[in-house]
Amino acid sequence: MAWRDSRRSRQRLLLFMSAIVLGIAALVAINSFGDNLARSIDDQARELLGADLTLSWTRPPSAKTQQLAKTLGRDRAYEVSFASLVSIPRTGGVRLAQVKGLQGNFPYYGAWEVEPVSAIQSFRSAQSRVALVDDGLLVQLGAQLGDSVRVGNLSFVIAGRVTKTPGQAAIAATVAPTVFIPNQFLASTGLLQRGSRIAYKYYYKFAPGTDIAASIKKYETRFEKEGLNTDTVADRQRQTGRSFADLTKYMSLVAFVALLLGCVGVASAVQLYVKEKIASVAILRTLGASGRQALLIYLVQTALMGLIGATVGALIGSVVQLVLPQVFGRFLPITVETTLSAPAILGGIGTGMLISVLFALLPLLAIRNVAPLRTLRTNYEDDLNGRDPWRWLVYVLVLGFIVGFAYWQTKNLQLALGFTAGLTLAFGVLTALGLGLIWLVRRFFPASWSFVWRQSLANLYRPNNQTLILVTAIGLGAFLIATLYLTQGLLLSRVELSGSGNQPNMVLFDIQNEQVAGVRSLVQQQKLPVLQDVPVVTMRLNDVNGKSPATSPKDTSLKMPSWAFTREYRVTYRDTLIASEKQVAGKAPYQADGNVYISMEKAFLDRLHLKLGDTLNFNVQGTLIPAIVGGTREIEWNRVQTNFLVVFPSGVLEQAPQFHVLMTRVPNNQTSAILQRNLVSQFPNVSAIDLGLILKTVDEILDQISFVIQFMALFSILTGLLVLGSSVIISKYQRLRESVLLRTLGASRNQILRITALEYGLLGLLAALSGILLSVVGTWALARFVFEVPYRPNAVPLAIVAIVVTVLTVLIGLFNSRDVLVRPPLDVLRSEA
Repeated sequence: MAWRDSRRSRQRLLLFMSAIVLGIAALVAINSFGDNLARSIDDQARELLGADLTLSWTRPPSAKTQQLAKTLGRDRAYEVSFASLVSIPRTGGVRLAQVKGLQGNFPYYGAWEVEPVSAIQSFRSAQSRVALVDDGLLVQLGAQLGDSVRVGNLSFVIAGRVTKTPGQAAIAATVAPTVFIPNQFLASTGLLQRGSRIAYKYYYKFAPGTDIAASIKKYETRFEKEGLNTDTVADRQRQTGRSFADLTKYMSLVAFVALLLGCVGVASAVQLYVKEKIASVAILRTLGASGRQALLIYLVQTALMGLIGATVGALIGSVVQLVLPQVFGRFLPITVETTLSAPAILGGIGTGMLISVLFALLPLLAIRNVAPLRTLRTNYEDDLNGRDPWRWLVYVLVLGFIVGFAYWQTKNLQLALGFTAGLTLAFGVLTALGLGLIWLVRRFFPASWSFVWRQSLANLYRPNNQTLILVTAIGLGAFLIATLYLTQGLLLSRVELSGSGNQPNMVLFDIQNEQVAGVRSLVQQQKLPVLQDVPVVTMRLNDVNGKSPATSPKDTSLKMPSWAFTREYRVTYRDTLIASEKQVAGKAPYQADGNVYISMEKAFLDRLHLKLGDTLNFNVQGTLIPAIVGGTREIEWNRVQTNFLVVFPSGVLEQAPQFHVLMTRVPNNQTSAILQRNLVSQFPNVSAIDLGLILKTVDEILDQISFVIQFMALFSILTGLLVLGSSVIISKYQRLRESVLLRTLGASRNQILRITALEYGLLGLLAALSGILLSVVGTWALARFVFEVPYRPNAVPLAIVAIVVTVLTVLIGLFNSRDVLVRPPLDVLRSEA
């Protein structure tokens, strides 16, 4: 019976099916991509590291430990790296780059892509000064193979163009391009000075089958005590998996939103379909069918259409996931091998079936209450709108599905509950607005208005009205689209750097104490302002309240994370707060009664599980300096300012080894280039960051990120538009007979056209404004509680969304009425009977 009955309604059932196709496609594509990404990380873990083990440090360990580092593994490569300005003498181009002095056969795993390939061997065996340079740096500085690159006091011939380094994503090479030089020439560059920020690393290759973790376990205590960090293939595999687990979680939530919009489409389509089938159900009941049988007939129909829709969506998703590695290629340090993922495909089909049945149950339950006498009645509201205890069970199942599915996708119960609560609130607000519109129009009906207006407004509350369904479905689509616009602007605002006024746009750092006067003089010679001159001292945390993991390894009262004792702290000293800081508790840095009271950033203090009054012992080049937490600050990190997690008072660190950061403002690129060239020639160890160039690089990165966000959001937007369209198209069957009746009674085509346009225009505008209002409130909450940035919504995209959604609703509504306008009423009734 389900098959026979569907023959007259397959066009409408296809619209129902289309509501879940894109949601399932997004779900399958993203889950397949996640499975392939996890498998590729497992397969390429060694290539991510380039070795079996790395050992790194930023402060020299003991001579005994350095000797140990030279004996581990079957083969080893040595790397010294630091940031420095490099220049191309032929073009005059200057750029901050990562300089790496290499010695040995790195990488041991993975392909080091260099053009020409022979340059790698020339570099490793070089007795002359040659360099391998990232392709991006050569393009930016207009250099080519055979040119010279100047690093400190030395010039190197560019022998090779590096297009890929194992473990490095393309986007990382864009932000921090690398110049590789032979390690034996580093000392002659003059850049390895006291106070310079230098990182040291060994790459090790072990014999096949060696248990790396067991080999280094006996040295773990010594390495941790001396601040050495180890990284194995297993560690890198876990770290990379965790990093990109966040990516797949984000994409899964995008797919989930698309899927939920599909659920709305399912519920609204079935709601209208059921109303259309009431007469057929009444006839079945008259012929002896039970309410349960009538329910199962249409439940089978929706389940089959859900199966077909989910299968089509899974096929589309399997094709789309082949494209995702190209979309995310610049952000991934590995090559993702794409294959069909059976769990993702079967999970998508099963999910499609589940939501088809679950979300169709709510409107289908009303079929059980259709009485045989409905064949004689014209009003069916009484037998469809009665209280049904089964509906509450379905509501609970729907909420349980949303929570369970969100938890399955994110593995975060708090996030799943918050997502469900926000979605429930949005549904509640849209439902209340729809019901409110119905009540207002009925209560304050303008009886004196023209026939066209009265007919349009009456359609909003009379039987067969589609107000509630369309306001909910269209409102959610508008809510999603507007939120995407606003959130994109919100994210971009976090990286905006002002280009006007006296904001610094050039940062000079690694300036040694004896160089400060010379650098200031060089800046002032070009009539540039010295906007900031900040001393920076590097130190490590030795203990907190007399305890540390080394001295009290079993003390459970020490709640600080272990990384707090191994990381480097770069601090400054002053007695006042600056413009980017705001006092939260305590006082600014000060000294009293022989004690040193420091100020810490509030969020960082919370991460370390510290409180005001705790005593911290800092190690500065072997000298312990005790300090008490005397205050906390909030910092605006997105401002062009030297901001610090820890600030000491004046009079404590002045004699400590330190370097200075100087900020100035250059009026144009020409002045910037002159200043950087003079710095390279007179102070080769001093590095400069041209924020103009950095912002250009950031813009390129943001363009990539924006494309990724828009690509993923496309699924949700298309699903929202499809749900909107299918809901409005299906609603034509609710207005068709009424429009034909009006034509029969003498209404003109123009009147019917205006009635239809006004009804759908009012519904579309209300739904769009409701969705936009929800998006403004939701984005404000994101700005206030998540991103912690000022929120200034842009009215232009919101107006565009409102206009587009309203116009689209009206156009589809008019398209529905084309048969009534161009064909005789009797033909229309016969074709739809």
